[in-house]
Formats: sequence, structure tokens, C-alpha cells
Amino acid sequence: MEKKKATLSDLRRREALVGWLFVTPVALGILIFQIYPTLFSLYISFTRWDLITLPRWIGPDNYVELFTADRIFPPALRNTVNFTLGTVLPGLALALLFAVLLNQEIGGRFIYRAIYFVPVVAPTAAISILWAWIYQPNFGVLNFLLKSIGIKGPNWLGSPQWAMPAIIFMSIWQGLGYNIVLFLAGLQSISKEYFEAAAIDGANALQRFRHITMPLLSPVTFFALVLGLIGAFQTFTAQYVMTRGGPANATVTMVLYLYNQAFRNQHMGVASAIAYCIFVIVVGLTVANFYLQKTWVFYEEER
Repeated sequence: MEKKKATLSDLRRREALVGWLFVTPVALGILIFQIYPTLFSLYISFTRWDLITLPRWIGPDNYVELFTADRIFPPALRNTVNFTLGTVLPGLALALLFAVLLNQEIGGRFIYRAIYFVPVVAPTAAISILWAWIYQPNFGVLNFLLKSIGIKGPNWLGSPQWAMPAIIFMSIWQGLGYNIVLFLAGLQSISKEYFEAAAIDGANALQRFRHITMPLLSPVTFFALVLGLIGAFQTFTAQYVMTRGGPANATVTMVLYLYNQAFRNQHMGVASAIAYCIFVIVVGLTVANFYLQKTWVFYEEER
């Protein structure tokens, strides 16, 4: 009996050892490539470091300077907020509209769905270069079309007034397909019994959309909204490729400014402080969305 107990105990120890052997590489990877860089960057945000000399502790001076003395950070924050407002909600509204249309029994709807999704899988850098050609003031397609109807198009990416709206329009177009797929999945999960019952009660199409589709689609809308806000505050590639943040800092965003401070100016402390400002804003918006979802997100009860 004692020999049997010893054998079971040895087997359990060997199983535990094998389990730890499998877990250890993953745990080390998380520790080395995620936890340590995160904590180190937090420390660096309270220092002055140029990658050559040793970091010098300066306390919260980097954060204070960003909000009081820095002339680029306030426009970068404002541009990021404007980009977020200009892309997230309009993009969701357009995606819902197209999803409703593509959910109908129309010929070739699968082809249309694939066409709308192509920009999502295309590299953002390539998309940005393509749209920079479209926006080109002298021989771009957009100004050519405007000229053909008697309108003189502006220098889209060279104008402080038009540069950000141009990038916003491109970003909505690129992300449209992803949200369409989300809304299509949500629409197809709604039971047709609700619509049939509402139609019998005399509800028209708009009433069915408002009182059935929108409430039952709210979990998908909430998911897309949270992802959209997080992604919008991390926007970088389009601004970097198309305008480098210009003209006159009209398109510089927080992540682009972080990149410039870190890899152009070697101000790693300031760059880390910007990164944590982005982190706090994104976490705050996410927490607020999860808190506010109680007022407008409705989950279908299981029957």
C-alpha cells in the first residue's frame, strides 16, 4: 500500500515537473518581452535618457512639461481626439448601413462583401501610398474628377485645413469592411421571429430596425466601439506615410509624436511619458464604456 502511494506521489510530481517545463518558456517570454519592458518604460518616463548616457531621474518633470511647456503635445492630443471622433462613430454608422444592405437577398452579395473587406487585409502603408496618389493636387484622381465638374480641388495633404479630413476619410474607408463583417454576424444571429411578430403587429421597416435590430445589435456595436476607440488612439501609419504629421502639425498624433521623440530626438523619457498618457486615456475610455454599457447595451435572454 505504501509502495502504491509512493508511486502515485512520484507520478504527480513528474506531471507537475513536465507541466512547469512546458509553462516556463511561455512565462519567461511574457516576463522578458512584456512585463519587464512595461515596468522599465514606466521607470524611464520619470527619467531623462538619450540612449547613450545613463538614465537620470527627474521625477514627474516629463509629464509636467508635456502639459505645460510642450508646444507639440497639445496639438497632437487634439488631433488624436479629432481623428477618433471623425472615424469611430461615422465609421460605425456607415458600416451598419452597408451591413443592412448586404444582409438582403441580393445577387452577388458575397462578392460585395469580399470587395469591402479587401482594404482591411491590405497593409496600411500601401493603402496610404495609394491614397496619397489619389489626393495629389496636380494629377491625382480626386482633383481630376472635381475638375471635370468645374470644381478646383485643394492641396489635400498640403493644407492644414484639409489634411486631417483627408486622412479620416481614408481611414473610414479602410476600416469599413471589418465593422461590416461584425455587424453582418450580429444581424444574422437575430432570430427572424422577432421581425415576423413585429410585422404582424403592424410595425414598419424603420420601427423594426429601431426597436428590434438596434437593441439586439447593441452588444456588437459596443464591441466595435471599444475596439475602434482603442485603435483610433493608436493611429500612426497613415499620418507617418502621408504627411509626417504636417503641414504645420495639423496631422501629428500622439503615437506619431511619441515616435518622433523616441527615434528622432532620442528623448526616451518624454516618449515613455507620452506612451503612458495614451495608456491612461485608452484605459479611461474603455472603463467608461463598460460602465455606460448598462444604459444602452441589451443582451438577449436565453430561452
